[in-house]
Amino acid sequence: MIRAGDVIENPVTGERIVFHETSRETDGEAVVFETFVQPDGFVAATHLHPKQEERFEVVSGTLGLRIGDEEIVAGPGETVTIPAGTRHRFWNAGDDEVRFRCEVRPALQFEQLLETMFALAAAGKTNGKGMPNPLRLAVIARAHFDVVRLPFPPALVQRIGLALGAPLGRLLGYRPTYVPSAEPLAANG
Repeated sequence: MIRAGDVIENPVTGERIVFHETSRETDGEAVVFETFVQPDGFVAATHLHPKQEERFEVVSGTLGLRIGDEEIVAGPGETVTIPAGTRHRFWNAGDDEVRFRCEVRPALQFEQLLETMFALAAAGKTNGKGMPNPLRLAVIARAHFDVVRLPFPPALVQRIGLALGAPLGRLLGYRPTYVPSAEPLAANG
């Protein structure tokens, strides 16, 4: 379980996160963290948060964002808010590390999702874009469908795909969260 002061790193995407306030401290209202993204670093995939607003406040460096069809470059002192249900992605758009404060409201299971995805990357269980194999991803995505999903295909189609893929992933030993020491030997991918 993530606590204020915890640090997680994703060696694949070049992200490091320091948690300042967690769902525990805010009674589920928000999760607040600082993100550091190395040059050429990026978030794993274009996504949306169906029920959460995400706010980025750039502290240093240059942050690139695609929000819907619009591309934005934000620098120190600039704040960008992404409404719930809006597809987006971000990346380091500069030559130096970008640092931004991020606030996600409400918290839901956002911390758990980040912890899982970063731990998988650190364990070498993701591809070069930071995504796990499709059956493991189906298990994770089904459990976190209210927190994050892909912008396409439509949600109903995603639910059907996850209803088919997640049980197969479970049979292989994959779980919605990833704890390196708790994984069965058969579930290596």
